[in-house]
Amino acid sequence: MHGTSRRHFLRGAGAVLAVPTAWPAAAQTAGAGTGRFAPVPLPARIRARPDRIVDISVCTRPFRAQGPRIEAESLAHQTVIHNYGHGGSGWSLSWGSARVAVQMALATRAKRIAVIGCGAIGLTSARVAQRAGLRVRIYCRERPPEVRSSAATGVWSPDSRLCTEEHATPAFRERWETMARASFRTWQTLLGLPGAPVEWHDGYVLSDVPFDQDPANAPMPDGEPDYADLEPLLADLRPRSQPLEPAQHPFPVPYARRYTQLVFNLSTYQRLLMEDFMREGGEIVQRDFASPRQFTRLPERTIIHATGYGARALFADRSIVPVRGQTARLIPQPEVDYGISWRGHNLTVVPRRDGIVVQAKAPGDFGNADATPDRAASVEAVLRLASLFPE
Repeated sequence: MHGTSRRHFLRGAGAVLAVPTAWPAAAQTAGAGTGRFAPVPLPARIRARPDRIVDISVCTRPFRAQGPRIEAESLAHQTVIHNYGHGGSGWSLSWGSARVAVQMALATRAKRIAVIGCGAIGLTSARVAQRAGLRVRIYCRERPPEVRSSAATGVWSPDSRLCTEEHATPAFRERWETMARASFRTWQTLLGLPGAPVEWHDGYVLSDVPFDQDPANAPMPDGEPDYADLEPLLADLRPRSQPLEPAQHPFPVPYARRYTQLVFNLSTYQRLLMEDFMREGGEIVQRDFASPRQFTRLPERTIIHATGYGARALFADRSIVPVRGQTARLIPQPEVDYGISWRGHNLTVVPRRDGIVVQAKAPGDFGNADATPDRAASVEAVLRLASLFPE
C-alpha cells in the first residue's frame, strides 16, 4: 500500500496564485480567503530532522500486471484458494478480497480451514472465515510485526500498483469495485476504537506548477507500467480535494490543495486483529513452507494461501514483480494530524500514532526485491521535508 501513480495527483486541477513568505507570517492570516473549506488553524510544524528518525522499514509490494490472484486450485486431495498479488493495495483491499476467498472456501463445505501467511491478507482472510463460522488455523513463518506488510505506509489506496491498464477489463473493474467498497465498509466499523486503529486525516497536496501540468522535475518511471486508474469508481466514498488560497496554508510552494485520507495505525490494528483472532478460537503454528507439496502434511483439506510476495518462490509464480518501498518514521508528534503529498518531489507524509511516516520513491524500486534499508535515502527525504518548514 505505498503510494499511487502520478495521474492521481493530476485529478481535479486547481491552483492558488501566490507564495506565502514564511510559516509565522502565514499563520497570522489563518482562515483568510474564500475557499470552500471552513477556516481551520494552520498545521503544526513537523520537526523534520534526521536525528528524529526512529525506524526505517522496507517492504516488497507484490505487483501482478493481471491484478490479484483470487482463485481455487486442486492440489492432491486439498483445495488451495489463492489470495495474493495485491501490489500496493493489500491493506486497503484486504477485507473485500478476503470475502471472495472465504466464499470459495465455504463452497468446499469444510468446517476447518488453514490460512498460509499472517500478513495483511492472511489475517483478514482468517477473521472473515471465523465470522463465517469456520475454525481457522494460521501457518506462518513470521507474524506481526515481522511480516512484510507491517512496513506499509498505512493509507487507503485500493488501486495502488494493482494492475496495468490493459488488464483492467470491465469485469475486472466490477470485481475490484465490489471488493473495494466491501473493504471500505469494514474499515468504517473500526473507527473510534481504543488505540485508534483507523482514523480520517486531512492533508495537503503541494506542487511547484499548476495541477494540470506535469512537474518538470518528476523522475522517470524506472520501467514501471501504466497502472490502471480505478479510483474514480469510488469518487463518492470521500470528499474531493479542494484548492487553497495562499493564506490558507503556510507551505513555501505556489500551489496547494487539501484532501481527506483514511489512515491505518498498523501497530494498533495488527494487534487488534491478532487478539480478535485468538479470542475466537484461532490458532497460529510456526511453519516455513518450501514447496506446496508440504501442504499435504496439514490436517486441513481447505487452504487459503496468502503469502503475498512469498508466492513468487513458493509457487514459482513469476507473474509477481517486486516493487520496493522504503519508509522512515519520525518520533511521534500528536499535534501533527495532517498528511503531505509533494508532487514532483515524490515525497509522502502520513500522520500515524506510532510516528510520522516519511516515504520517498527511489529510482530502481520497480523490480527490486532488496529489503536492505538505505538510511541515506531516508535522511535525504527528511531533509527535503524540512524545506517545507523554513525558520
